[in-house]
Amino acid sequence: MAWSCARPMSIALAAVLLLCGGAWLQQAAEARPHHMDDDSSIDMDRGSDDFFSIVGYSPEDLTQHDRLVRLFEEWVAKYRKAYGSFEEKLRRFEVFKDNLHHIDEANRKEVTSYWLGLNAFADLTHDEFKATYLGLLPKRTSGGRFRYGGVGDGGDEVPASVDWRKKGAVTEVKNQGQCGSCWAFSTVAAVEGINQIVTGNLTSLSEQQLVDCSTDGNNGCSGGVMDNAFSFIATGAGLRSEEAYPYLMEEGDCDDRARDGEVLVTISGYEDVPANDEQALVKALAHQPVSVAIEASGRHFQFYSGGVFDGPCGSELDHGVAAVGYGSSKGQDYIIVKNSWGTHWGEKGYIRMKRGTGKPEGLCGINKMASYPTKDH
Repeated sequence: MAWSCARPMSIALAAVLLLCGGAWLQQAAEARPHHMDDDSSIDMDRGSDDFFSIVGYSPEDLTQHDRLVRLFEEWVAKYRKAYGSFEEKLRRFEVFKDNLHHIDEANRKEVTSYWLGLNAFADLTHDEFKATYLGLLPKRTSGGRFRYGGVGDGGDEVPASVDWRKKGAVTEVKNQGQCGSCWAFSTVAAVEGINQIVTGNLTSLSEQQLVDCSTDGNNGCSGGVMDNAFSFIATGAGLRSEEAYPYLMEEGDCDDRARDGEVLVTISGYEDVPANDEQALVKALAHQPVSVAIEASGRHFQFYSGGVFDGPCGSELDHGVAAVGYGSSKGQDYIIVKNSWGTHWGEKGYIRMKRGTGKPEGLCGINKMASYPTKDH
C-alpha cells in the first residue's frame, strides 16, 4: 500500500505512541534483526525479503500509524539515538517520516539500478545533513606529471576490473562523524593503499594528525583538500598510526612527532590525474587507490543503500572520498568508492558509482579532481 494512502498522524497520537512504546519497541527491534540488518548483498530482487532488509522498511510499515512508530523506535534502538527532550524526539520523528516518504517514493518510481534505505541520517533534514557530513574545499594545486599516462598503449593492458580491497590494500571503513574532515579520510585511504602496495604492510593511519597539523590550505573540521594533505605528509615527517594518534571527531593540538618505537609512514609526493578524463582515472586505479572528489550533497546520495548509483547529482565538488577499484555488473561499469560515513551507510560503507556516463566530469564530478600519493620505498 502506498505511503500516500495513509492518513496523517496527529502530533498527539504520535506522542502517546512514542511515550508508551519505547521499551517494548526496543525489544521488538532486537527480536527482528532481519528487518534492519547490515547485509549489503547486491543486485537483488526488489520484491524479496532481503531487499526490504537492506532498505530498512517494508510496505506494511507504511500502512498503519502504530507500525510507523514501531519502525521509528526500531531505528532509534539500532542507531542508539538519544534526544535531549521529548519535544525533540517528536520533531525527529516528523523528519524521519518525511525522509521515509522520499525514500519510498524514490524506490518505487525513480531509481532503477540502485536503491535508497533508512540509515543513520534518517532523522536529519537534508540541510542538516549537508552542513554536517561534507567538508571539501574545491581547490587543487599541481601534482606534476601523470605516471600512468602511457598505460595501455603497449603491452601493459588495463585490467577489466580491480578491487584493492581483495588485494589487501584497504583498511576498514571509518567514520568521520560530525566533523568536515572527509578530505583527511580520503587522503589517508590513498596513503594506506600505496604503503601496502610498496611495503606489503597494511597499517591504519591517522586522520586526526591531518586534522590537527595539516593547516596550510586545510581547515580541520571546516574542510580541506587532499593535495594539500599529501604535500604535508611528503614534506613533513610522515603519518603516524591510527592507534598512536586516534581520531577525536574534533580539532585538537598538533602532535606529529612519533614516540620511541613508533613507525611513521612516509610518501615521496603526489600526482594529479588529468581532469575530466575517466580513462586516466581508471589507469591510475589499476595501480593504486586514488583520492577523488565528488558532489555528495544530493538527497539520493544521503540515503544510498546499494546497487550501481547513477544519480541524480551535479558536479559541484563538496566531499572527499577514495576510489578503491572498478568493475562491471549487469552491463553497467562502475567505480568502487570508499566513504567515511561508517559501515551503516551504503554497501557496508562503500558505493558503486556508474562510469561511462558520457560526461567528461563523470558522475557527481568524480573525474574532476583525482590525485594519488607516490612512494619510492
